[in-house]
Amino acid sequence: MNELGRKIAAGRKDRGITQTEFAEELNVTRQTVSRWEAGTVMPDIDKIPDIAAILQVSCDYLLKDDIQEETHTPVKGAGKLLAETVGKKVRLQFFDGEADPDLYEKDCLVLGFEGSWIKISAETKKGVQEKLIPLSSVLSMMITEEE
Repeated sequence: MNELGRKIAAGRKDRGITQTEFAEELNVTRQTVSRWEAGTVMPDIDKIPDIAAILQVSCDYLLKDDIQEETHTPVKGAGKLLAETVGKKVRLQFFDGEADPDLYEKDCLVLGFEGSWIKISAETKKGVQEKLIPLSSVLSMMITEEE
């Protein structure tokens, strides 16, 4: 079992959720959850915010091995500003070398924010896509429209 699998299993059990119930909430099979917990496969990166929300932990806690205990601290400063963008359309600019070509000159709907990650939805050439983006790659964010 890897650290992520251990955290998923422990969090699920702490909340009294069966693998089947957890799988249903995430639209995956029970076997998939079992494989995550055993460490034989890793969840898709776009599932991490959903897993974190169900387990009531941060994405950072799940993804970083050096964070052993989840501590809930109030959102303040820049985190508070970013959290207030949820549900709003924004235009992102990326640092050089970090740009996402699907998001160039596109308005994105902010679906969620937690720790050092932002989940957005955007209309791309491939249709509407949800993406999980590390905030460290974002140079600026301009609100273009409120939902």
